[in-house]
Amino acid sequence: MSTAKVRAALSAALMGATMGVVGLSGAGTAAAAAPCWYSGGHWWCNNVSGAAVYDYNRDTARAYPDPAHIAGRMYSNPSWFDCRIENVSTGGGGPHPNRWIWTKADNGAWGWMKDSAIYSETNSLPACW
Repeated sequence: MSTAKVRAALSAALMGATMGVVGLSGAGTAAAAAPCWYSGGHWWCNNVSGAAVYDYNRDTARAYPDPAHIAGRMYSNPSWFDCRIENVSTGGGGPHPNRWIWTKADNGAWGWMKDSAIYSETNSLPACW
């Protein structure tokens, strides 16, 4: 094989490999959700408009979510939140299936929102206790 043919074959192979890498570089990747941000004394997160804010179980010392009772709804977006709790057996869903977020519903009732109702990454929120 002549030198020119070898160079052409290597060039074509390199271009094909490069195109394959470029074509695959974005495949299967999803953009990570932007984190919640702190402003004006609250943590702000993008959330589902109309999401339920669940009452808290007054029989427990730490006021865990009571998913059987809706205290209000959150129509604003973004909305503010105070803190998060983990490892709640009732589960809040979303990327953190056992996480709930403490907030005040639009009707003024305090309660817990499921993590699945918040688009922002909630890792930045402080733990409630």
